Amino acid sequence: MSVNDIPLISVVVPVYGCRTCLKELAHRVTETVDKIPARLELIFINDASPDGAWDLIDEMSSRDTRIKGINFARNFGQHRAITAGIDHAAGDWVVVMDCDLQDKPEEIDRLYRKALEGYDIVFGKRYKRQDKWLKRKGSQLFYKIFDYFTERSSDHMIANYSISNKKVVDGFRSMREQNRNFPLFIQWMGFATATINVEHCVRKQGQSSYNIRKLVMLATDTIISQSNKPLRLSIQFGFFISLISLLYGIYLFVRYFFLNQPVHGWTSVMVSIYFLGGLLFSNLGILGLYIGKVFNETKGRPLYLIKEMTNENGLRKND
Repeated sequence: MSVNDIPLISVVVPVYGCRTCLKELAHRVTETVDKIPARLELIFINDASPDGAWDLIDEMSSRDTRIKGINFARNFGQHRAITAGIDHAAGDWVVVMDCDLQDKPEEIDRLYRKALEGYDIVFGKRYKRQDKWLKRKGSQLFYKIFDYFTERSSDHMIANYSISNKKVVDGFRSMREQNRNFPLFIQWMGFATATINVEHCVRKQGQSSYNIRKLVMLATDTIISQSNKPLRLSIQFGFFISLISLLYGIYLFVRYFFLNQPVHGWTSVMVSIYFLGGLLFSNLGILGLYIGKVFNETKGRPLYLIKEMTNENGLRKND
């Protein structure tokens, strides 16, 4: 068997705030892929990590040509970092995983062997999440709200950890929307998908960069970009309020002209005005969010900008 007949596995790792994990991660990924056996391409994407991660990535890649480094010009976010890694991956299979070692590199072997059973995508399901209670509940709430607005069924135990073949990777590369969400994009494609239970470990360094504010923003952006149901609900609620107002107006008309009961209620009139005013502003806000997303898409800006790369020979340069 020639070298080219051995499958190439690209492992894409967005990096932010986990400098001390990178050497161990690289060592464990290398050992795991060597045992498959397969050729390895390990791509670290430095998303402007504040802990000097790029210097370490540069050092590791100078010692091992299988380690590729991509250094962003600024912070573009986790899912754009994943996009950059996939854009520059040359593998027959592409693994996406986080850098904090909560995803065990040893599970790559099981993901790959499950994919060989005839699946295009295999996700790792974190059957015992080791995140903090607030993050677990926030994730559950996010997916419940997301599923309601997008009319789909998601599993909050599934995140980025996955392996995909070239068909899936090529399909993902063709999706250049500004608002990115890797697992949702992959699942949307409809290729043959499987899941396996994987062990989820305690975070070894730092804290998640997703606080409550960022989670709310992510939920809002994802829902707006994936569904127009908020607009439909806004229209339905507007018709409902109009119907209630019409019925109440008929009631007042009957009281005044047929029952000779004067209609008082300056307070109720003011409350109604404020209520309808708030409703109008909220509806305009929802509409404004959609217009803003359309505006961002039409600007056609690149998804990310690369400051420098290491061991870039053989990598595709797409942004």
